[in-house]
Amino acid sequence: MSELTTYELVDGIATITLDDGKVNALSPAMLGSIGERLDRAEADEAVVVMTGRERTFSAGFDLKSDDWPTMLTAGARTAERMLSFQRPIVIACNGNALAMGAFLLLSADHRVGARGEFKIGLNEVAIGLTLPYFGIALARHRLTRPAYDRAAVTGVILDPDDSCAAGFLDEVVGPEDVTASARAAAEQLKAIDMNAHHATKLRIRADALAGLADGIDRIQNPERGV
Repeated sequence: MSELTTYELVDGIATITLDDGKVNALSPAMLGSIGERLDRAEADEAVVVMTGRERTFSAGFDLKSDDWPTMLTAGARTAERMLSFQRPIVIACNGNALAMGAFLLLSADHRVGARGEFKIGLNEVAIGLTLPYFGIALARHRLTRPAYDRAAVTGVILDPDDSCAAGFLDEVVGPEDVTASARAAAEQLKAIDMNAHHATKLRIRADALAGLADGIDRIQNPERGV
């Protein structure tokens, strides 16, 4: 499992790198590997920087999976864990982030994106999938109101600058500066009070976390509608 990701701890910052050699499809194995790395970061009491391979953070769920309920549940639980993680999570988005990859962006505390001809968005409806309820909760929580409606309903794909305006990213820098900028953000976040950080994020994200829990229940009880 763990060969899909790597883990490096330096000065209280844990860098988790997703790299399946392709587009970082979020298969059950990849999501399990991310979970293992988050376990280690939690044990190390580290601020997290999560990043991907060259030009791609993640293209989303593995569309070839033959176990969608397990994969959907794992994706939703990963987002839930990131949204409520005890320490800050910064994403260094090296390029494309689509569907579940974009949901991970919406689950982090600070997102740095690479400027360029990259694609970011929720493309579910464009490929014939209905947006899952847990994804709706994340999009509603993090995107601007007009962007939330447009992104969810039309599947529009945005470039990094427009993604920043919509709420997928917090800052956009040159591709060569993404890692350094994410690391600098993590260094700043190391100085905050972690107990206050965690307690506050649970308060302000309570509605989103409730929506995620409901979405997970819907996956496990499909008669409710996923």
